[in-house]
Amino acid sequence: MTALLRYQTVLLLRSHRWLPPLLLYAVLLTIGVRAGEPVLGSFGLAAGVLLPVAAWLVRVCVTNEPDAARDCAAAAAGPWRVHLAGVLTALSASLVLAAAGTAVVALISDPHSSDRRTAVPLASAAGAGFLAAVSCALLGTAVGALCNRPLLRSTVRSVPATVLAVFLVLLPGGSPAHAAVTELVTGSRSGTVTWLLLPLAVAAVFAAGATAVACALSSRR
Repeated sequence: MTALLRYQTVLLLRSHRWLPPLLLYAVLLTIGVRAGEPVLGSFGLAAGVLLPVAAWLVRVCVTNEPDAARDCAAAAAGPWRVHLAGVLTALSASLVLAAAGTAVVALISDPHSSDRRTAVPLASAAGAGFLAAVSCALLGTAVGALCNRPLLRSTVRSVPATVLAVFLVLLPGGSPAHAAVTELVTGSRSGTVTWLLLPLAVAAVFAAGATAVACALSSRR
């Protein structure tokens, strides 16, 4: 599996298909997060915009190889291992963006509540913001795993399905992503930092389940 992860990572970096998701993340951060804004609310926005980027990265990684090359890798290592390596590579890239986004927000944001009256401990806020970003990255990975090959092979189907799924995962009140983002934005009003462990755990279960389904079907298709 280590060799497959290295192979997928090199394939991703050399393809330059990571550039559009990276630019999307940068643009969304630039629009949503401004210097001097309250830090907790900014962390919430930074986490939310990572979800569609993570889904896009999964699509990039699981469709990066030509069919012939993928068939050769599947014959040598097993289809499910090849697919799992692609999904894990995408998740790793998303986590790198989560860490980078958290660092940027921590550097440019104001460590106070929304009314500027209550100081917010920056280290704790950064930890909570990173956990929220990881939760959104995991959910984006789950969306990408379910909306691309082997479940949906056609671009005409997979791209609209991914866009719709991103909205369905991010916006409803019961979603772990929505809970993580809302908790940070709400905490910004009082300057309260909450460690978002439950949304993280639920997101991890969703990501693991979606990846398991995709890997199982890759062996059969």
